[in-house]
Formats: sequence, C-alpha cells, structure tokens
Amino acid sequence: MIEVKADGLEGAFDAVLQEERIAALEADIVAMKSQAIVAQRPVLDGVKGVDTAADPARTAFVERYLRRGLEAGVELKSFSGATDAAGGYAVPREIDQMIDAALKSVSPIRAIANVVRTGSAGYRKLVTSGGTVSGWASETGARAETATPTFNEIAPPRGELFANPAASQAMLDDAQFDVESWLADEIAREFARAEGAAFVSGNGTNKPKGFLTYTTTNEADGVRAFGSLQYVASGASGGFAASNPQDRLIDLVQALRAPYRQGASFVMNSATLARIRKFKTSDGAFLWQPSLAAGQPATLLGYPVVEAEDMPDVAADSLSIAFGNFAHGYVIAERSETSILRDPFSNKPFVHFYAVKRIGGAVANSEAIKLMKFAAS
Repeated sequence: MIEVKADGLEGAFDAVLQEERIAALEADIVAMKSQAIVAQRPVLDGVKGVDTAADPARTAFVERYLRRGLEAGVELKSFSGATDAAGGYAVPREIDQMIDAALKSVSPIRAIANVVRTGSAGYRKLVTSGGTVSGWASETGARAETATPTFNEIAPPRGELFANPAASQAMLDDAQFDVESWLADEIAREFARAEGAAFVSGNGTNKPKGFLTYTTTNEADGVRAFGSLQYVASGASGGFAASNPQDRLIDLVQALRAPYRQGASFVMNSATLARIRKFKTSDGAFLWQPSLAAGQPATLLGYPVVEAEDMPDVAADSLSIAFGNFAHGYVIAERSETSILRDPFSNKPFVHFYAVKRIGGAVANSEAIKLMKFAAS
C-alpha cells in the first residue's frame, strides 16, 4: 500500500512539472513573436540612430516632453537641471550642440569672437593696462621697484534671448516629422538673427553691448582711455578718398599691433564689400582675392573677410568697417544650456516651445579692434 501511494505522488509531481514546462514554452513563443513584430516596425523619428539604453534623456525629452508634453520621467540625472517653477526643461546636450553649431555658422561675430560658457548668473574678467612689471639689472645690482599695473574689470552686459516657435499637435503626433531637427533649426535661426545685431550695435540694456557702441577716438594705443576704440578716417565724408582709396585700408591694418594681426579679420556688410572688391592696385590687380578652397573665406590684403549684415552701410561718419582679432577683442558669455517650456494652451491647436538662453557680450580688449570711420579726419 505504501509503495502504491508513493508511485501515485511521483506521477502527480511529474504531471505538474510537465504543465509548467509547457506554459514556459508557450510564454517564450509569445515573447519571440512580439519581438519579431516590433523589429518590423519603423523606428520612431525621435529615436532614429539613437541607442536608447545609452541615451534615455534624449529619448524622453523628444518623445515624451516635445511630442506629448508628459513631464513625468523627463527630469533625469543626466540632465543639467530644470529651470524655475514655470516648468521649463534643459535641452539635452546633443540638441543644444546642434543649436550652437547652427548659431556659429549663421552668426558671423560668434564665429570669430571668444565664447565663454558660464555656470553662474554673471561673468567677470580682469584686464591689465599700463605699468611696467619687469626690469633689467646686473648680477649683484639692486632691484628697483617696478610700476604696478592697473586692473580693469570687464562685466559683459547680459540679457535673456528667447524664441517661441510653434508647431501643430498633428505635426508632433506624426512619427515622420523630425521634431528634433525642426526645433533646433527654428531656435538657432531666431537666436542668430537677434544676437548678431546685439554683438554689433546692442546698447547693453538687457542685451549684449555691441562693439560699435563704444566711445571712438583717433588716438593710438597707450594714449586713449581704456575701453575706447581707435578709428582710422577713410579720407572723405561718406566714402573713400578719391585717390588711392586702398591706402586707407592699409592704414587700418597697420593701426592694429602686430601681436593681434595674427588671426585678425575684416568685418563689413555686403554693400561695403561690393565697393572694396572693385579696388585695384597700380598694376591693375584686385585687392580682393576670392577663396580657392571650399570652406575658406576670401581675403583682403591677406586677411579673411567676414560678412556681417548688421554692420552699417557707408554714410557720413559711419563706422562701416572693423578690423581686428575678435578672439582677443570681444567676449561672449553665455549659460551652457538652453531651456524650453512647452506651451499647448496659449494658441490652440498650436504648441509653442518657449526657448530661453542667457547671453552677454562686451569688448574685452579695446586694442584688438580697429574701426574705419567714413569721414575726412
């Protein structure tokens, strides 16, 4: 009797184990079918070419926040942080780099100036002027006290640069719509247009101070006051001198000290450039030398020319040409991240993306930038 009962128990156990194995096999088959179906589906636009396991922040930002406005799960440790209680989010690094790349290619002053990334609300730079801090003496001779340099603090005026592009919810719901590239392009284009004008002629009130708004004088380096820019007269009011106009361009180049000429460039708009491109030397050769390689700028007197349409046209007493080393002469201070606030309520059925970035700018070294004033003297 005991042996018979034992055989019955063993048979029951075997039946239970066999049922569990069958259930496990069925679950595996269902999982394999699901994976095959997912593999056949096209990848959503927001995650094209992105390893979601390696970059969950970008996927969450594009697919959850930009497309659907879902805030839960967007703030991740890989983010640089959120903005204030208004609910904006910092743009992931990849998209912010796309914006910066477009800004550099569109905004000409940014491409040649010194761009500093800051993590705080303000940026300050100390610049020394005057004072001899060295001297000569014999091996056993007395060392006289040297002069003390003067320190000047540069605090670039700053403001909040914003853009507010809009897209319809239907566009965002469409997986074929590249919301990431569209947003980066819209923000970069609007930012570049606004900051390009501010770096040239901004008044410094809630925006950068442009280099053309500083005090100008014809005094040379070491004589004029700190922070003022030197200009070279064109020889005639509202135009170039009638004879040998190219000589004034040479004077402008030589007014810049030799250490700054390495890396210097001309800055002017296309209308001014059209006049200069017609200048010839006495033997009939053009001063303007077109670029012979893709991606390389054309040159004038051996220096690259940057076209900035925010520079003024030639007129009486206008400062229409700048020449200098802007990497030393002009500093742009900006917060490292762009923040975006998704607004689906203000203009239904459109969804607005309110992007904000703090940017400041100022002349850091007034000896590194020279101007041409279209005046007789």
